[in-house]
Amino acid sequence: MTLRPLALALALALSACATTPAADTTAAAPAAAPQPGERAAQLSQLYADYWEASLALNPLNATFVGDPRYNDQMPDFFAAEFRAKEAAFNREWLGRAQAIGSDGLQGQDLLSYQIFVRDLEASIEGERFPDWQQPLNQFYNVTGLFAQLGSGSSAQPFKTVQDYDNWLRRAGQFPALMRSMQANMRTGMANGVVQPKVLMAKVVPQIDALIKDKPEDTLFWRPVAEFPADFSEADKTRLTAAYRELIATQLMPAYRELRRFVNDEYLPAARDTVSLSALPDGEAWYAYRVRQSTTTDMSPAQIHDIGLAEVARIHGEMDAVMKQVGFTGNRAQFFEFVTKDKRFEFGSEDELLVAYRALEAKINERVPELFSLTPKAPFEIRPVEAFRAQSAAGGSYMRPSEDGTRPGIFYVNTYDLPTRKRWDSESLYLHEAIPGHHFQLALQQELGELPKFRRFGGETAFAEGWGLYAESLGKELGVYTDPYQYFGRLQAELWRAIRLVVDTGLHSKGWSREQVIEYMLANSATSQTEAVAETERYIAIAGQALAYKIGELKIKELRARAERELGDRFDIRGFHAEVLRDGSVPLAVLEAKVDRWIASRKN
Repeated sequence: MTLRPLALALALALSACATTPAADTTAAAPAAAPQPGERAAQLSQLYADYWEASLALNPLNATFVGDPRYNDQMPDFFAAEFRAKEAAFNREWLGRAQAIGSDGLQGQDLLSYQIFVRDLEASIEGERFPDWQQPLNQFYNVTGLFAQLGSGSSAQPFKTVQDYDNWLRRAGQFPALMRSMQANMRTGMANGVVQPKVLMAKVVPQIDALIKDKPEDTLFWRPVAEFPADFSEADKTRLTAAYRELIATQLMPAYRELRRFVNDEYLPAARDTVSLSALPDGEAWYAYRVRQSTTTDMSPAQIHDIGLAEVARIHGEMDAVMKQVGFTGNRAQFFEFVTKDKRFEFGSEDELLVAYRALEAKINERVPELFSLTPKAPFEIRPVEAFRAQSAAGGSYMRPSEDGTRPGIFYVNTYDLPTRKRWDSESLYLHEAIPGHHFQLALQQELGELPKFRRFGGETAFAEGWGLYAESLGKELGVYTDPYQYFGRLQAELWRAIRLVVDTGLHSKGWSREQVIEYMLANSATSQTEAVAETERYIAIAGQALAYKIGELKIKELRARAERELGDRFDIRGFHAEVLRDGSVPLAVLEAKVDRWIASRKN
């Protein structure tokens, strides 16, 4: 799966507030409607103004995209005042865009308008659902995000004295943020909008891992332990004292109070149910999440049926692999074999990382055969940091910074090393790295002609659909030559198909947590550890996991259509360029533009 830190920052604080000039009440003749060229120019300026306003109110967003202007700020985005500003913002900017309108717009101008309006309308629709009353779970945990930032392992820079002072000011605002979060959770407790007990039980040890008696033992001390060599002794002395004071008197007390609240107050009030539908207005809430995640109007029931059909199809392909390798048992026995046989394990973290770096070189040799459009940004492979590894996915990707100072990063999880299978490595690399998320996200960021809300935004169905589609390109890129690696590709695809079944099962068909875990174990080659972690992820972020398979199916459908209609005129490099060249778009928009590309190739 992919969970980039930017996505979490966006979920925590998504927008900005702007004010409208007072209306001029002086009588005037009606203004003539702008011409299409003028309208496009007005909208282009509006998008630029929107982006700047959003960064001013969302400093974390700015930090994650590599804009350093607000690195010393962190608003209380859990506060009611911030939510009111966000709601006013949505209506303000939607009204401004609609006042200009889309008449006569074409190409990218029309595409930008449609996406801008659609996203704001969706945000307004979502205001009825009180996510803010349950802002903390084991998957979206602001305390972990904050520790990543403060440790220097994420987007917050620690290169100059100014960087260090910026963090002092930003981190000083953290205790107020934690108090607001707890106040919101108390409101949720009063309204019956609380997280499941099974999730919150995992949050307590996550917080415990960050609490230390001595500042020097915390993650927040790392920047002090790793001062740049060019810092003066006076700056080092001042900053060392300031960081010790910050950690000891502000950060650790805030973490301890949150831990006490979660363990002593919230956990006893948490619910035994696991479905989003079990909450007030929950069925509508889940249906909204499904629409947002998939960018379609499909119902949970439709998606459930698609999942069942895909699981059956992929099982058939797995049976063929079993025959190829001469396995004589049944599918369940094969699953047990590939998950328990020592030959499929890495001997050490170093061995795992060496294998992934060898994959990078191998796949890069074949990339030009399938892609004419590739990103310029550099790319690195790193292990997941130990403090978050236990709850992190097997792999994830962080996009590069806009200024080029931070490369795209493929994080590989080496926790519980025996569960990180060799047969899983090729498909995981293709998805998270090249040609998956690194190509799509880094390239989107480099599309300088697009408005920044498109360059740095995105649709989960497109982004994750592309990642899963990238896995299907393995044979064309010279991998999956080992049948066990191809099985790994099928297992990865099966996992996404199972998500369609179990996510909808959990939240619309009354499935229990245990029923989901049993379904995963019976129908795929997964471990108990992974099945539990994934089940609890689907409970925590209902609907998100549907995006992968729905997006992939649409891209595959469009490729098959193009190959069928164009015959010898079909160009795979051209098809991939068409899919990627406009950045992330809703699936209906993708289909329309690929159909236009097919028509242009016919002519």
